[in-house]
Amino acid sequence: MTIARVISVIIGYLFGLFTTGYFYSRHAHVDIRQMGSGNIGTTNTFRTLGKKAGIIVFLGDGFKGVFAVLAVWLIFKGQYPQGIKILEAYAGLGAVLGHNFPVHLKFKGGKGIATTSGMILAFCPWAVPVSLALFSLSVFVKRYVSVGSLLVCAGFFIQTVIFGQTGILGAPKNALPEIYIVVGVVCVLGVIRHSSNIKRLLNGTENKV
Repeated sequence: MTIARVISVIIGYLFGLFTTGYFYSRHAHVDIRQMGSGNIGTTNTFRTLGKKAGIIVFLGDGFKGVFAVLAVWLIFKGQYPQGIKILEAYAGLGAVLGHNFPVHLKFKGGKGIATTSGMILAFCPWAVPVSLALFSLSVFVKRYVSVGSLLVCAGFFIQTVIFGQTGILGAPKNALPEIYIVVGVVCVLGVIRHSSNIKRLLNGTENKV
């Protein structure tokens, strides 16, 4: 199944290359990389191009994660029924890598939270309610998108472990350690991409919504 793992990552990466924020801004005859924080993700698009643009970019980046996982499921579900959840996790990882490090933008992409959210929806839909609650409460109460994003990452990993151990995830026990590692890498990537936000949070200079 090694080749299937590599193919899953590649499929995910190709989906991740549809950098919605960049393409939307170019359609609007601007370059999102030259605006605001310079990030191509949802938050910067929302702040610089408005609510409509922010929603479109969030949905576009989110569905990359959804489609990547679904594509791999369709391709390999018959061939690897016992390992399909592993391959789905690799597809999600690939989508996040494609968004964060897109080759056509010289590997300078976004932070991957919207794409991770899409991965959650397709890979572990049972984690959606808590993830949504964590993000919403953080944004509406504390007004920090970065805090909500970090909580989504932490919550996703914890819930994956819980649902894996209880059997809800639908993966055989011998597949769980690898799934936890891959999901953990996705979540750690989200935290690393928010390192500058974490510094600003600690310094009390982080931007609020």
